[in-house]
Amino acid sequence: MYTIQTNRLGLRNWRPSDFEPFAEMNADPEVMRFFPRTYNKEESIAGAQRFMANFEKFGYTYFAVDTLADGQFIGFIGLLYQTYESHFTPCTDIGWRLRKAAWGKGYATEGAKACLQFGFEEIGLAKIYAVATMLNLPSINVMKKIGMKKDSTFDHPKIEVDSPLRRCYLYKISRDG
Repeated sequence: MYTIQTNRLGLRNWRPSDFEPFAEMNADPEVMRFFPRTYNKEESIAGAQRFMANFEKFGYTYFAVDTLADGQFIGFIGLLYQTYESHFTPCTDIGWRLRKAAWGKGYATEGAKACLQFGFEEIGLAKIYAVATMLNLPSINVMKKIGMKKDSTFDHPKIEVDSPLRRCYLYKISRDG
């Protein structure tokens, strides 16, 4: 059932039953504070469906995450093939988004470490990247905790030119250190 399992988390492909809690999470302004806006239900479902298709195509995605103790969906952690225009794409990046109730428990770090191992050992990736707006200190801290190093800064092409979220850090980690 789970593609990746840690002590506390199960990471898997998406199911239609995830759509509603994912939409609720993406509608929360606090969860989405480092994104240009919240997403409505249709946008969230379309996103989850893209993640499902990515899993079928590549064998990895931004995985749906459950807590093993109670089977509760808490968000996503995973790897995604990115093709937007930048100096480092196409590439595979690592990302996460969790419900507020799951914050502060180390889940993002735990799941991301397992995803790095999966990406390097199971998928055979040579490098994995991560992107966060310069304002997103919680994600930047996770990137550091999982051993990623700052590579550069760039203006994200999918974020409006006048947005304070446009300037981003690029972190990376290589399979061979």
